[in-house]
Amino acid sequence: MPPPPSPTDTRRGFLLGGLGVVIFAMTLPMTRLAVGDASAPQLPPAFVTAGRAALAGLLSVLYLLAVRAPWPPRRHATALAFSALGTVVGFPLSLALALREVPAMHAAVVTGLMPLSTAVIGALAFRQRPSTGFWACALAGCALVLLFAAWQGGGALSAGDGWLLLAVLFTGIGYVAGAKVAVDLPAPQVICWVLVCSLPLTLPAALWAWPSAPASGAAWGGFLYVSLFSMWLGFFAWYRGLTLGGVVRVSQVQLVQPFIALLFAVPVLGERLDGMTVLFSLAVIAVVFVGKRMPVARPA
Repeated sequence: MPPPPSPTDTRRGFLLGGLGVVIFAMTLPMTRLAVGDASAPQLPPAFVTAGRAALAGLLSVLYLLAVRAPWPPRRHATALAFSALGTVVGFPLSLALALREVPAMHAAVVTGLMPLSTAVIGALAFRQRPSTGFWACALAGCALVLLFAAWQGGGALSAGDGWLLLAVLFTGIGYVAGAKVAVDLPAPQVICWVLVCSLPLTLPAALWAWPSAPASGAAWGGFLYVSLFSMWLGFFAWYRGLTLGGVVRVSQVQLVQPFIALLFAVPVLGERLDGMTVLFSLAVIAVVFVGKRMPVARPA
């Protein structure tokens, strides 16, 4: 069991977690660019899922060789497998399939549930006991996200929403499993080992799913972003932030991720941002600010 984080570690954890969130927020519009929509498909979702992990995995091999990283202890095998299930397969595939059906702004709102998923799974995995005030802030933030989704989509759910909810679940599993390994290993090595261990699956799958039809330069640009940043460099900051500040606390920074994604969707995809979106964004940021000050009890 890791020791309680110091105030300095907590601040650093939030800063690094925030950097990871900004990187991850670009995942939605960039994935949308990569896969296109139902009327104008670009790269196949299966190729985007396997290809981004395979490219990041090959880069991870070079990184691990450069730093002469030892093999991870065998006791981390299960956690690495669950991290791969969530971050390498489950989340990217669910998101790519969803973004064929729904706009990036809609996806950004639904995936705002990720902090609650990560906090619940993290509390169970680390046997932590968040206070009532902490859960109230987490639930209030998620309620704001759902209210915004209802206002934008009229309360209607689609197949894309189902894929997005699966993506939310996979995210919590992957983040928490990776954070458990990051207690013992440097944060960059955690995601690298996850990706390297996944290469026997992702590399052949990427070659098998290689696109048979030409795609636009923008689609390939989106693919490169989700491969280099969303699948690799973003986790360097994110896992380190979770380790320093605590999974349950730092995961709440994700509450602002959907609204950052909304802002990015404007220049990248040309989607329109209105005043109500800004108001919801400010409200969620206020909830995060209060929630991170609520106590989180640790087991004796």
